[in-house]
Amino acid sequence: MKVFISGASGLVGGNCLKHFKEQGWNVVGSYFSFETDETVFYDTLMPDHPMNFDVVDFKPDVIVHCGALTHVDYCETHEEESYEKTVISTKNLIEVAKECGAKMVYLSTDYVFDGKDGPYTEDGPLNPLGVYARHKLEAEQMVLRELPNSLVMRVTNVYGDELRGKNFVARIVDQCRNKQKLTLKLPVDQYATPSVAWDIARAMFLLLRDGKTGIYHIGGSEYLNRVELAQIILKYFPDAEYEMIPMTTEELKQPALRPLKGGFINKKFMSEYPDFVFSTVDDYMKKEMAKEYI
Repeated sequence: MKVFISGASGLVGGNCLKHFKEQGWNVVGSYFSFETDETVFYDTLMPDHPMNFDVVDFKPDVIVHCGALTHVDYCETHEEESYEKTVISTKNLIEVAKECGAKMVYLSTDYVFDGKDGPYTEDGPLNPLGVYARHKLEAEQMVLRELPNSLVMRVTNVYGDELRGKNFVARIVDQCRNKQKLTLKLPVDQYATPSVAWDIARAMFLLLRDGKTGIYHIGGSEYLNRVELAQIILKYFPDAEYEMIPMTTEELKQPALRPLKGGFINKKFMSEYPDFVFSTVDDYMKKEMAKEYI
């Protein structure tokens, strides 16, 4: 299998790049703003950029689109940029996929739902609440419409191994290890199914290997709010100095609306892969803490 991954220097893309290579696939991963030793340059907004990796010449069987503008509050006040980096970038990769005769994998989100009745199965009622959410839904629907053999994987609250350590879990771990005092103002009423990126990569490999198409929900096995998630991490650092301030979403006054009861039910995926075991936050933290002794 030949795979091109857009956004492979990020959290999900980086884990996919690593896992697919370990499985013996021929994989090329790209970066745009954050270069790594394992990635090549590719600008999804400028398909004719002279520095772009030649995807068409590579002739991938699959194009995985992991690049995205994921800062939902920023998107709320930068609608045009959000549209370009979410919808237009996807449209451009769809055209490349058509030229290559490639399948496409699009990473979407539980923000396509309004969070009134989660966690959600794939057929839940769609009702995006903000700019980021509307653009993600528009992009995923475009992929499914233009490339009928495509695969949409909705993921949420992703954490895990990442070079930049930008994800929520990694930031707390890093601050604790560096003995920095944490002030955590976290929503107590926003629930989701936190997912480790390595599980997403493993699930994507299986779905691609077996030629699956359509929408799949991939979420962790725990249903947690941000306060509960932080508490799991902090118990591994008993000497950490922190102030935990649970707040409601209304009190936080975040610019973008959030689905309060988000997250996923993995019923579809698990019915097809009943032996797949999703990691818990504790599973991840135990592995993370073991690194200190290697």
